[in-house]
Amino acid sequence: FCCREQPIFSTRAHVFQIDPATKRNWIPASKHALTVSYFYDATRNVYRIISVGGTKAIINSTITPNMTFTKTSQKFGQWADSRANTVYGLGFASEQHLSQFAEKFQEVKEAARLAREKSQDKTELTNPALSIASHQVLPSPIISSNGPGEDKLFRSQSADVEITTEKERLKKMLSEGSVSEVQWEAEFFSLQDNNNKLVAALHEANANVDQWKKQLAAYQEETETLRQRVAELESQGAPDSASENNKEDLSQTLEELELLIKTKDEEIQMLKSQKCSRWEAEGEREETLQKLQELETRNAELERRLHAAEQTLAESLAEREKMQSEVLKVAEIMDVKIFELGEIRQGLAKLVES
Repeated sequence: FCCREQPIFSTRAHVFQIDPATKRNWIPASKHALTVSYFYDATRNVYRIISVGGTKAIINSTITPNMTFTKTSQKFGQWADSRANTVYGLGFASEQHLSQFAEKFQEVKEAARLAREKSQDKTELTNPALSIASHQVLPSPIISSNGPGEDKLFRSQSADVEITTEKERLKKMLSEGSVSEVQWEAEFFSLQDNNNKLVAALHEANANVDQWKKQLAAYQEETETLRQRVAELESQGAPDSASENNKEDLSQTLEELELLIKTKDEEIQMLKSQKCSRWEAEGEREETLQKLQELETRNAELERRLHAAEQTLAESLAEREKMQSEVLKVAEIMDVKIFELGEIRQGLAKLVES
């Protein structure tokens, strides 16, 4: 069997068959994706699509020149098999896999057409009477039924004869253990494909080990730099006690200035009230006015000092908040780097274990 029928293309897809009752709904052939392969029978010069699930053949479709593979979506395609009286549907993992399968279907269909023409030419040369009789056969009526995606299934009297022949051939193949051999062949190619993927993954992992080590060293160096930066910021943040003392001194000074301004305002009000009662005395009036001006000047000076003290306090608080924010930011960066470092170490540990 291995020498007679060889796989020429294999892929993986979810296999569906049309519901024979409704001709519109899809019935999944299995829960998981299966290996779908093109086989070429050199003895009979035919091409088949075969997919085995468990111990039975899910797809066993002989490709004929009148078959058409239709893409119904970006990842789904289908074709009708008149001999099996069904429509097969395949769901692929990507659009690229669908395109590859469709291109191979077109190639195999063309090869089947050439093979049929060559076979007909040989038949006509060896048996002219049979050739004349075949041309005299009247076409039988065609019965069509619509399936999903507007695919049509064609049945005729000549197709019934082909189905009978195909059933006899399938019985003979089953008796010879062909289905089991197809399953073994499909499993072999599936295991070979998985082995190639594992080898490629191993090479890629080995190639990335050096890069991971360099990245780990870079992270360690960056972590050390961040630790030094935090130590510098903490050393700079040491004068916080002095800034607290300055803040308390400024607050006390502000309170004293506010109290002094309040006292002077009361004196001004009192002097203004006394001014009205002593308006007649010119000497006292001039003295009162002079005092009033001095008090107003001093009041303005106190207000200026109060404003300067408030501004100094605000700047001191802003500088302190900025320093605290920078320390927190650096600490967060260190936490992230330490977390990433731990993940890299776990990844290296898993890789070493594997």
